[in-house]
Amino acid sequence: MDNRVKIARVQVNLTQQQLAEKVNVTRQTISLIEKGKYNPSLNLCLKICYAVNKTLDELFWKERD
Repeated sequence: MDNRVKIARVQVNLTQQQLAEKVNVTRQTISLIEKGKYNPSLNLCLKICYAVNKTLDELFWKERD
């Protein structure tokens, strides 16, 4: 995941901790998502999208390889 979650988070002036609190996960979970080392559930993906005002496609869509 080419850091789209991190970019979106920074655009709305949220720290990893603040985003984590908004979506009810730990800061470490947000860090792992941003590094592409954690595959969030669809429910968590949606919560993140709502928190940063982005769509699922904008943050999580990956073209087939």
